[in-house]
Amino acid sequence: MKKPLIAALVIMLVVLVAGLVWWHSRANRDEGHLVLDGNVDIRQISLAFDGSGRVLQLRAEEGDRVKAGQILGLLDTRTLALQAAQAQAQIDVQQQNLLRLQHGSRPQELAQAKSRLAAAQASAAKAAQDLARLQDIAAKTQGHGVSPQDLDSARSNAQVAKAQADEQQQALRLTEIGPREEDIAGAEAQLQASQAQLAVLTHEINQGELIAPADAVVRSRLLEPGDMVTPQRPVFALALTQPKWVRVYVSETQLAKVKPGMTATVTTDTYPGQPVDGQVGYISSVAEFTPKTVQTEELRTSLVYEVRVVVQDSGNRLRLGQPATVRLNIGSSQ
Repeated sequence: MKKPLIAALVIMLVVLVAGLVWWHSRANRDEGHLVLDGNVDIRQISLAFDGSGRVLQLRAEEGDRVKAGQILGLLDTRTLALQAAQAQAQIDVQQQNLLRLQHGSRPQELAQAKSRLAAAQASAAKAAQDLARLQDIAAKTQGHGVSPQDLDSARSNAQVAKAQADEQQQALRLTEIGPREEDIAGAEAQLQASQAQLAVLTHEINQGELIAPADAVVRSRLLEPGDMVTPQRPVFALALTQPKWVRVYVSETQLAKVKPGMTATVTTDTYPGQPVDGQVGYISSVAEFTPKTVQTEELRTSLVYEVRVVVQDSGNRLRLGQPATVRLNIGSSQ
């Protein structure tokens, strides 16, 4: 009974020693290097129109590489364009009205006002003469040469003619002074309001263009021409080409070996002989549970710290979520 027990203990001891040796060799494959496993990560954009409407065109497909500033889609903005043309016509009319007020009365208008005043003054003078003649006849004939009705009519005509002459005198003064400052200010305010309305319409028309904010690769095309969109409804999912990094996790015992700026090489099973250069760009200050994407057995249930190794993938060999092996050069921190 003792021999099988001893044999079992020996086997367990051998397995334990072998496991320790394997772990040590995996964590330290080369002296001066720390080897970690992780996954490629990049930033992504959910790209949507700023405005609402119906999609007219989409100019990118899944997998296309797009440049910053490239137009990826268009909305149907024909109604807005018509409204903008109407607003521009209103602005033109209001600009002419404002110029008319600012320039004041024309010489022809002044001449016309003077002519009206002269005619009114002449009519008033004639009415006054007619009234004076009738009054003189009435005085010489002791009221028998002119009826009271004719005298009252002449007196009324003289008063009306004088009032009309005074009215034309005031009209001439207003023509000479020109428009009121308040009228000019009101016309300027109306013009500014129309210009602001045109600016809003122009901005809404510009929002009908979907522009790539950065160099990226189209991961998903979520809508098609004819679909209705809102700012909350993405049209494309874009993956940025830069920055690109590998997310790895280190234990507390390994944390002291990792420094910002430490150089590294990244390899994948797809390109095992073509490493990509990188350096440590971020080290988390908070421990977390190991994500299930980390497949190393010794880290599956441990508390670890996230490390991001930023890479320069000029050949675009790394893909989002791709497993990768990071080889940190210990002691190379800047």
